[in-house]
Amino acid sequence: MLLMKPQCERCDKPLPKHSEQAFICSYECTFCAECTTGPLQHRCPNCGGNLQPRPSRVETAES
Repeated sequence: MLLMKPQCERCDKPLPKHSEQAFICSYECTFCAECTTGPLQHRCPNCGGNLQPRPSRVETAES
């Protein structure tokens, strides 16, 4: 299952499970849209991978 980190690893902006502003790499490093499109230029600073929009997860009674 995809790990849904709750905030940007660069600026600590909250990124809830349903956020459309979250981007991830293949290692699930998580960044906000502002950091991704700005200073990071769609590259993960940890692994060098591409940052892509994170799929959202609908809140359920179990979440």
